[in-house]
Amino acid sequence: MSKRITLLPLCLFYWCCLFSQQEIDLFKLQDKEDSAAKKKATDITTAIFKTTRIVNVHSIENVGKGILDFKINHRFGKVNDGLYNLFGLDQASMRMSLDYGITNRLMIGLGRSTYQKQVDGFVKYRIVRQSTGKINMPISISYAGGMIWRTLDDNNAGAGITYYYTDKFSYYHQILVARKFNDYFSLQVTPTVIHYNNVPLATDPNDLFAIGIGNRIRISKRVNITTDYFYQLQKLSGFSNSLSIGVDIETGGHVFQLHFTNSTGMTERTFITETTGKWNNGDIHFGFNISRVFTIVKPKGLK
Repeated sequence: MSKRITLLPLCLFYWCCLFSQQEIDLFKLQDKEDSAAKKKATDITTAIFKTTRIVNVHSIENVGKGILDFKINHRFGKVNDGLYNLFGLDQASMRMSLDYGITNRLMIGLGRSTYQKQVDGFVKYRIVRQSTGKINMPISISYAGGMIWRTLDDNNAGAGITYYYTDKFSYYHQILVARKFNDYFSLQVTPTVIHYNNVPLATDPNDLFAIGIGNRIRISKRVNITTDYFYQLQKLSGFSNSLSIGVDIETGGHVFQLHFTNSTGMTERTFITETTGKWNNGDIHFGFNISRVFTIVKPKGLK
């Protein structure tokens, strides 16, 4: 009997050691399974840019399905106009727009500009999205295309010249290629073609090609520096390349952008191919963009 009592603690000790070893092995096995599951999942990269525009140009970002984005773009006159015009603050142009997400990949927008009394509309579609995991995609690619109608009355601009409403239409097509390298830096390249139904001179081409580059540099949790620049491969006579530098400030439900640019207009036609200002001459406009989003259709399952 005493031998049995002596052997019982030994058996219990051996059994506990064996169980502990199995438990450790089970934990290791669980860690391996969790790691494999993470590799099988696809992690979509978000917040490449903080809003759907870098400064002027479309960014790779879309508004979500059922989300309405109301934008006000305000741009003052040239800083080098001097004190008489309060360094451009006495003059201003504005664009108001509504952007809406039909799906998480497709969005549409409609805008009205005081500059040249332009009306514009566009569509933007996400083709592929940057991701890691099961699907490893190093870049995001989207398409943006739109139409611009210049409604300014030009019939009195020249004797004997009649302009038809179709002459005032122009169109653009863009491929947006972007990558978020880390939380602090994103880059986008934007090849663009713009078609004019009617060009100023007979020698001007109707199709103009340009390439844009834009970036975002994070300064703090809510502040980012953004720039966009367009190089025109073909130019209309008398126009310059557009360069814009901005500061994005996130304030809860909206993004507030302050910027400086040499472009007066805020549509693709006017800032890509019809920029007249030059930075080295001080032809710089101060402006701001305000974006406010509203949920029109709530996602399923969200009360």
